[in-house]
Amino acid sequence: MTTPFLRLPGAVAGVDPDAGTPAHYGRPLPEQRELDRGRAVADCAQLGVVRLQGPDRLEWLESLTSQLLPAGGCAETLLLSPQGRIEHQLLVVDDGTAAFAVVERGRVDELVAWLTRMRFMKRVDIDDVSDDLHVVATIAPSLADPGLDLGAAAPNGSPLVWVDPWPTGAPGGASYAAVAEDAHPGRAFRLRLHLLGTDEWFALAARVRAGELPVAGSLALEALRIAAWRPRAAREVDERALPHELDLLRSAVHLDKGCYRGQETVAKVHNLGHPPRRLALLDLDGMSGALPAPGALVRLAADPDGRPVGRVTSAALHYDEGPIALALLKRGADPAAPLLVDLEGEGAEGGPDRLDANQTMIVRADAGANVEVPRGLRRR
Repeated sequence: MTTPFLRLPGAVAGVDPDAGTPAHYGRPLPEQRELDRGRAVADCAQLGVVRLQGPDRLEWLESLTSQLLPAGGCAETLLLSPQGRIEHQLLVVDDGTAAFAVVERGRVDELVAWLTRMRFMKRVDIDDVSDDLHVVATIAPSLADPGLDLGAAAPNGSPLVWVDPWPTGAPGGASYAAVAEDAHPGRAFRLRLHLLGTDEWFALAARVRAGELPVAGSLALEALRIAAWRPRAAREVDERALPHELDLLRSAVHLDKGCYRGQETVAKVHNLGHPPRRLALLDLDGMSGALPAPGALVRLAADPDGRPVGRVTSAALHYDEGPIALALLKRGADPAAPLLVDLEGEGAEGGPDRLDANQTMIVRADAGANVEVPRGLRRR
């Protein structure tokens, strides 16, 4: 179903992974500012919704994924491979009768098929309801103020609004961040995902058209997410990604819950090892106005022709911070070293072929190895 937000004045369609929803409406930076201040709405047609119904839904999903799932509450949880690699990031809101998992729309079919195979004799029904429930994002003004009420669907009496645990972290988790909790930029990213019925979705777009509400595109939401160090499955997760590398133990992993797929790797890296890569924020040189594409290689400025030390996962122009990016770097890369980011094809057009970048550690270089093993017990 085509989003009504693409028919609003000035709407410019996004590209993968945000195809099908507006990237902006002609004013990317003002849109970003309005969204950040809790005044605007952002259509998220790039996200899909999977409904889990039945008395076994939460116990069963908990047994497969990394987080405790409260009845009538919200959580972020991960479906991992047996080797502990991230396969799916699920944003779950439960209304006491059914659980609704928000995921990247391009991964819905794969997730539904896998969950259906794993259902066995459990009393749970699994359905793709992406054509019936539509995701719209807002940023709450504060932790105490939930912000805009968009009239979320309430099929079982409780409005379906997912509240992101990123600002404070989730109980049972662990932060790998290189800053103190009160200095974490994620505290300002108070994301709310509202699940609207089709009629309410179209009515919200009509309110925007009538000038009752400001609107923002996916570029605005992406810029705020990057500045908040918030990982996204469609951008930061590749076939090798471990939760530790992205600081997702902060919000999506409960270290004391029961067994689940991939738990052994999660525990081993957290207690005895170090994640091989670490997420970092890059402040980019803005003189050229260019942004690196996801996947762009990152090198040490002191060794421009040497082996890359990482790659860009997301990049955006932030209304206050300028051009910024998230990158996955090798754990051993010098945290203080200036970097260079490749711009494929730019040099042929007369522009720079690389951007200067300074890094801010998100995941500490020494993260992990939280248990001290007595020397005599170490394997020789």
